Amino acid sequence: MESLTFRQLTTAPQQFFDMLPSEWQKEIVPFWTDYESVAKIYIIEEDDIIIGGGIMFSACPPNFTYFEDEANYWFSKGYLYLGFIWIAKHKRSNNLGSYWLTQLKKAEAHEKYFLLTEENRLHQFYVKNGFTRIKSLKNEDHFEWLYLSENQS
Repeated sequence: MESLTFRQLTTAPQQFFDMLPSEWQKEIVPFWTDYESVAKIYIIEEDDIIIGGGIMFSACPPNFTYFEDEANYWFSKGYLYLGFIWIAKHKRSNNLGSYWLTQLKKAEAHEKYFLLTEENRLHQFYVKNGFTRIKSLKNEDHFEWLYLSENQS
């Protein structure tokens, strides 16, 4: 992974948004100006091309109404929310998701995180990366899993 760069994307967030699935773009792009002051985008670049990334929020992201009370509880305990974590499809199975989480924990030492996923198949991935599944939450017609991680860096 020598040719990889992990960094905060401080300008031109559309570079990251363009790689996200269209349904995710609809959830973040129209609202970004409202959230950019409470969020940081961290990306992975390979040869100056963004191949992955995610967003760290210090307040509820858009479309979180079903989870707002729970999220505010974790924010009040000093946790930050990780969302919109995405690795380019052609780069998956190369441990880049783990790389992103590891680098984030180094860059944001001493922070604590929570995240949600509706993908039960990602359970082992998050456990391997230091997260603990806490509970399930109902979101309309499906459940999502809440995970926590306390940074040990």
